[in-house]
Amino acid sequence: MMSMTGFGAGEVSQAPWRCGVEIHSVNRKQLDIVVNLPKNLVSLERAARQLIQDRVSRGRISVKVTLETDEEAEMGASQLRVCQSLAKDYAEKHRQLRESLGDAVPLAPLDLMRAPGVFELQEVTLEASEIWPVIEKGVNDALITFMASREEEGKHLAKVLSDGRERVQQLVTEIRQHAPAVVERYRKNLWSRLEEAGTPLPLDDERLLREIGLFAERSDISEELDRLDSHDKQLAQFLQSDEPVGRPLDFLAQEFNRELNTIGSKANDAALTQLVVQGKTEVEKIREQVQNVE
Repeated sequence: MMSMTGFGAGEVSQAPWRCGVEIHSVNRKQLDIVVNLPKNLVSLERAARQLIQDRVSRGRISVKVTLETDEEAEMGASQLRVCQSLAKDYAEKHRQLRESLGDAVPLAPLDLMRAPGVFELQEVTLEASEIWPVIEKGVNDALITFMASREEEGKHLAKVLSDGRERVQQLVTEIRQHAPAVVERYRKNLWSRLEEAGTPLPLDDERLLREIGLFAERSDISEELDRLDSHDKQLAQFLQSDEPVGRPLDFLAQEFNRELNTIGSKANDAALTQLVVQGKTEVEKIREQVQNVE
């Protein structure tokens, strides 16, 4: 079982690049992946998303990728380029002018800096295909710790859900044990009311037996108890599964609640109703925890 929350980080050094990747996730019913890459590498977003999609099925996943280089230029910065040949050409033309006009045409270093084309700023360009292997390894390394953290949290969730399952099992057992007494208690109460009203009937009177039979039919919860047993077996299987089970667990919790509601509507018995209320409370706790399961 996996939790939807987790954190992982990876760092790769492959000259001249240093790549850092952080992945963290929070609960979400569907899969939502946000990848934050250097602005000049956005073309790699789809490939990075695919690495996550291959491992994760639910949750909001945030991926941050940073990239640095050992070279003088920083990522995404501009570099000052000098056109040596053009500068030499300017200097040679200046020398020729001085030969023809004399020292009246001085040339200061600042003049060369102002000369068009000698100095210019050029943005550092990156070849995404060359850098992708570094980023890919960084994402995969981060995924290892990310999935490990989700698995560790999943173990805790499985323990919490298993404890909740045991409490629901105990309450269903008590309901099953208490159910047969409901009809007998109804029979005694009905006979007592008739006797107090001055119209006592023998216990084997056909009308009395028919009324008790109708009550027993209306209050029969054997089918609901059987379905609860079936749901319990499914829950046990899901808790042992390594596959994403968040959605089926959520549906199963609803089914538990549905059967308990039906039992409650049929109960017509205070003690049985109290057990149903306790069962629904435990199922709701399970459902809250299920929202954290992938």
